[in-house]
Amino acid sequence: MLYPELFKQLEAVRWNMDSDIPWDKFDASLLTDEQAQTIKMNAITEWSALPATEMFLRDNREDSDFSAFMSVWFFEEQKHSLVLMEYLRRFRPDLVPTEEELHEVRFDFDPAPALETLMLHFCGEIRLNHWYRRAAEWHTEPVIKAIYETLSRDEARHGGAYLRYMKRAMTKFGDEARAAFAKVGVLMASARRTAQALHPTNLHVNAKLFPRDTIQSRLPDPEWLERWLDKQIQFDSVWENKVVERILHNMSLLMDRSFATVQELNRFRKEMAARIVPPAGEGLAGASA
Repeated sequence: MLYPELFKQLEAVRWNMDSDIPWDKFDASLLTDEQAQTIKMNAITEWSALPATEMFLRDNREDSDFSAFMSVWFFEEQKHSLVLMEYLRRFRPDLVPTEEELHEVRFDFDPAPALETLMLHFCGEIRLNHWYRRAAEWHTEPVIKAIYETLSRDEARHGGAYLRYMKRAMTKFGDEARAAFAKVGVLMASARRTAQALHPTNLHVNAKLFPRDTIQSRLPDPEWLERWLDKQIQFDSVWENKVVERILHNMSLLMDRSFATVQELNRFRKEMAARIVPPAGEGLAGASA
């Protein structure tokens, strides 16, 4: 089991909201209303760890090890929302999200293949690490800069934990896991080709609620993420390339095979997909699985 070791590792570096955030360094002159509004939207977005955890527990019911790890991931992700709200409570109480605004992003996600979901969230952690590093650079107020630096390190550690579970899955499921990870890796490393940011909070997850079935679509300002990325923190092609490089690097380590481009990873995806095609004669049920 990975959970006991991961618990110890994450416990050893866990930060304290009271003593590790430099609240006394706050400088009101360096916080604009525009910046404060983005903190509110981000606090609500981080609250979506709640429905994501409910999804993980439902779709991984047969995996008690991973489900137990969710107790750590959920705690730390909800803490991200909490520290952003605490910042607003102290310095911009008019912008603290209401309970209704938080509850709006709690809705059911449709069931999805557990392996693909695992890879999706692994890539999401890589992307958040880079988004938050860029946000720390964009912000001018010292306390929120320190908060985003802290959150970015958490997201990197979470990505490392997901990677451990991906390695375990490959041992257990072999080519099925390789195919699932490569499929999602190609998608998540191709964000520059899409109109919207590729992150779990910006993907459609409930057909019955479409089009209001993404986390971002249920925020008070549904357009904030694209504006935050494009106009505010300016997450440009240089930063996007950093995300792609990290995904490809980790996929190379995971698969013990070098992927210098998304195209190379896509060729590997096709290779893995061909391996797991059921043999002729299994019938329609096998062919559609």
